[in-house]
Amino acid sequence: MEKQVKLLRIYTDEAAYYGDIKVFEEVASRARNDRMAGATILQALFGFGRTAHQHRRRIFEDDQSLVIEIIDEEARLRAFASSLGDIPGIALMTLEAVEVIGGEETLDEKLPE
Repeated sequence: MEKQVKLLRIYTDEAAYYGDIKVFEEVASRARNDRMAGATILQALFGFGRTAHQHRRRIFEDDQSLVIEIIDEEARLRAFASSLGDIPGIALMTLEAVEVIGGEETLDEKLPE
């Protein structure tokens, strides 16, 4: 596989909303609509950010930290990240190089030529 892929990580929490939709659902929907190569939403057991507010699951409250991971080509990920500026509740976004060591055939089908 010769394509250079990157991993975009978007940090948010379960309690963040974009209108009537949870932020993580909106981001995932946009990623699917933009035909990103792949996306996964991960729940953290515990997390905090710049405010030091502790995010964790409680009995009657869902406030866990979430990480949305999206893999694709760098230019597409940068454009996608820029398009999320209208969504409140995104705490941090990072972009890093990844080495794909399995599933290259599936990824090749998703990435544009």
